[in-house]
Amino acid sequence: MKRHAYARLHFPALLLALLAPLLCLRWSEQAIAQRTAVYYPAPGDKWERKKPEQAGLNPALLAEAVEFAKQQKEPKTVAEVIAARQRQESHPEIIGPTKDRGEINGLVLRHGYIVAEFGDTERVDMTFSVTKSFLSAVAGLTYDRGMIKDLNEPARRLVNDGGFDSPHNAKITWQHLLQQTSEWEGWLWEKPATIDEPRNHQQQEAGAFWNYNDVRVNRLSLALLRLWKRPLPQVLKDEIMDRIGASSLWQWNGYRNSEVEIAGKKIVSVSGGGHWGGGLFINSRDMARFGYLFLRRGKWNGKQLISEKWIELSTTPCSIKNDYGYLWWLKQWPGDARITFAARGAGGNVIWMDPNNDLVVVLRWATNHDEIFKRVRAAVVQPNRA
Repeated sequence: MKRHAYARLHFPALLLALLAPLLCLRWSEQAIAQRTAVYYPAPGDKWERKKPEQAGLNPALLAEAVEFAKQQKEPKTVAEVIAARQRQESHPEIIGPTKDRGEINGLVLRHGYIVAEFGDTERVDMTFSVTKSFLSAVAGLTYDRGMIKDLNEPARRLVNDGGFDSPHNAKITWQHLLQQTSEWEGWLWEKPATIDEPRNHQQQEAGAFWNYNDVRVNRLSLALLRLWKRPLPQVLKDEIMDRIGASSLWQWNGYRNSEVEIAGKKIVSVSGGGHWGGGLFINSRDMARFGYLFLRRGKWNGKQLISEKWIELSTTPCSIKNDYGYLWWLKQWPGDARITFAARGAGGNVIWMDPNNDLVVVLRWATNHDEIFKRVRAAVVQPNRA
């Protein structure tokens, strides 16, 4: 009887002793999972913030970087930014909407959390050629869905609208269009393809010469529209922006003369920048969400919105322009294992991703970007864990 009483008395302690190692292991696994779990911001204003030190950053150095950024104000108005591009052009007419700019602003993400923010990051502004990287994302969706199976295939095989009929244009591939090496010839929306070419330029074969050219990027946009047969802003909204919790404030514009008829419907073909007005009008927070999607290699909350293969392809240097990919600007910083990439636009607009340090930086109406990025990078004291 005494033995049974003793057993009943000590059984819970014995059981706890046996289970303790298992419980400790489980708690340890949960703690590790919490530390390594990838954070994704909820829609709207429910974006979590962390103090710099909580995100592995030196608070004093980050504060210095942000203060430095605040002093790098782009002095030009939107009209002056556009005029600077038009001085040497034969057809400088504005044919798309424009908007007066706001003040300098920006934000810094580490591991997806906001660690620094200044200015009005919810104001919607023109982004100029930042738009090109959003167009690249739409091209990625097109590729992922098998609508384009081979990027080295001539675009003419899928798009038969007359724009790729000439012997020269018939050789242009999707990769040429995405890397800005197409040398596409012709007119689009009352603008000649030669408008952005260097003075006295002699046309070369597709793939042989790199030229930052808005007419040719707009030709890519129209070609993608032909494949989707629905407005590209709607594609971007449905497949990416809504899924990453972006606001409803952004808009992607074309020109007053860029409407086409497809399958009996009139659709505006959007532009890849604001060179003659138009392009993407968006706020800094929505830009940061888009950048964070690419930093996470196309994944958002467990769903692959755009393939890792596309992220890899679009951030691979062009063979004749090693700081450019598929409408993304690239930079290999000394000592880094991975390349950083950016969506850049006139007027000091940029989304910059650094996968080496799990950083996203958005700047609006700021100059001296690389020096700002260098100072933000210097604030990193805890290695990348993502």
